[in-house]
Amino acid sequence: MRATFRNTVTELAGQDDKVVVVLGDISVYMFKDYWERHPDRFYNMGICENTLISVGAGLGSQGYRTFVHTICPFLTDRSIEQIKLDMCYNNFPGNIVTCGATFDYAWDGATHHAYTDLAVLRMLPGMEVIQCGSKKEVDALLRSQYNNDHQTYFRLSDHPHTIDTNLEFGKGTVLKNEGSPVTIMTAGPILTNVMEAVRDLPVNLVYFHTLKPIDKDLIRQFRDTEILVVHDAYGLYEAISEVPALRMHYHGLPDAFCGWYGTVHDIRKRIGLDPAGIRAAAMALIQDRSQAA
Repeated sequence: MRATFRNTVTELAGQDDKVVVVLGDISVYMFKDYWERHPDRFYNMGICENTLISVGAGLGSQGYRTFVHTICPFLTDRSIEQIKLDMCYNNFPGNIVTCGATFDYAWDGATHHAYTDLAVLRMLPGMEVIQCGSKKEVDALLRSQYNNDHQTYFRLSDHPHTIDTNLEFGKGTVLKNEGSPVTIMTAGPILTNVMEAVRDLPVNLVYFHTLKPIDKDLIRQFRDTEILVVHDAYGLYEAISEVPALRMHYHGLPDAFCGWYGTVHDIRKRIGLDPAGIRAAAMALIQDRSQAA
């Protein structure tokens, strides 16, 4: 996804002289071509995440289309006050783009895990929240949202899915509609595991890349079903809950610090977000629903 981000932003910068990239010592060499083409619109601020946000807000106040980028927990958890006050409170536009989603950097331990960002940022007034799941989504959503005069958060991952989805901002995708009393709702790259888990199960499957604004009209289509939210972060369950009177269940993160080391696949298996774990959760809900009927 990062390569797609670089390619798309480099192309946009060639068409729009207001595009500026602000980095925090991450992806610097990846953006070498951009830097050579547009040296006056490229800043590597170093490991100063709060400053990145403040500089991005300042550039936004002057009409620039800024892309602020570094590792997820350092740019979101650490800099939430700057995002809240410098960007959102002042209504200065800008794009926050992170890498290292959820357990992508699990080998570096809990300091590099990132699973609260989506939930926290969606609570900020005016903030758009996008959890890109595929390279196509990165390209399409960057193009449609980068100059919209809002604050927009793009969450990238090193493990994208390759499933075709609706690429329109704010719209979800129905990937399976079995007319089932059980609906699985998910977001982002974990769709790979979810699709494998439920491909042959009698469930509906709904996918989102935009968590704010969430596609409420699509959710309402399944309001009479039991909804199982499968997600490897916080934020999607809360977004779906904006539609009242739903019967919802959550299969995702435990209420505990995930302080384990390994790969993203190791951690997902440990907490039941591998295909087998997701399938077991879906089948349990199917069984409970059939017994209740």
